Amino acid sequence: MADNDGQWERGLIERLAGAALQEQRRARRWGIFFKLLTFAYVTVIILMAMDWKDHGETSGKHTALVEISGVIAPGTDASAERVMAALQAAFKDKNTQGVVVRINSPGGSPVQSHNIYAEMRRLRKKHPAVPLYAVVEDLCASGGYYVAAGADSIYVSRSGIVGSIGVRMDSFGVTGLMEKLGIERRLLTAGENKGFLDPFLPVDEAQKRHAQALLEDVHRQFIGAVRDGRGKRLKETPDMFSGLVWTGQKSVELGLADAYGTLDSVARDVVKAEKVVDFSQKENLAERFARRLGAGAASAVLEFALRGAVQPR
Repeated sequence: MADNDGQWERGLIERLAGAALQEQRRARRWGIFFKLLTFAYVTVIILMAMDWKDHGETSGKHTALVEISGVIAPGTDASAERVMAALQAAFKDKNTQGVVVRINSPGGSPVQSHNIYAEMRRLRKKHPAVPLYAVVEDLCASGGYYVAAGADSIYVSRSGIVGSIGVRMDSFGVTGLMEKLGIERRLLTAGENKGFLDPFLPVDEAQKRHAQALLEDVHRQFIGAVRDGRGKRLKETPDMFSGLVWTGQKSVELGLADAYGTLDSVARDVVKAEKVVDFSQKENLAERFARRLGAGAASAVLEFALRGAVQPR
């Protein structure tokens, strides 16, 4: 009986010791995690301080630069939100002698492009003494050219690509493949057109006509913006608004652009302010780090929680 009591006591002590040890390990892991999290956020703050630009304290007359690079879409460096904020800051600066929008973009959202175009026109009216130029690098197509049309003048390189004044809607159809694989599409909607151009259903001709009308409406708006922006400089041809692209040299001949030039040459020879100050609103190192850290932290919290949940009791 005494032996059984001793074994029971030893077993109880071992279980208590094991539980205490597990608790210590769990607390140690959480402690390490929160220390690392604190260190990471302190690092973000330091990076933000190092990478922060204060354009309110520029000194000396300069040419203001606003970059539009890549696809024009929400959540990108070329989003209307970022570009418009950069334009506003550039025009507001009392030392800005001229603003250059440097474009290297295949286009993107017509809404985002129009918003930038409209803001460029508004700011020119508000600040009539500050000229606004577009400088094309490799590519200024579709929505990129929509934006450029809002500038006073457009400068290109001879071998750059300019144009694509058109609108497109992309989709795909897999109905034949579904039949071969024996897949049945089941779609329930409230509203006969709620499944508008569903790629898993045969093309509905009425919906196709409606989509084409939408595209043509946006296309007309695009053409109107180009005509308003370029005015009598535009030498219209039958295929000018067909979606074709041209070299920079041909675009000058067609009146889609005005002359050859780069950021440096326009700042030096046109604006007469060789110093260039970049007002572009780009996602900086700290923002990228913080965004990734947010996703990483969430994953780490989940992992720790799962580890704690599956610990033996």
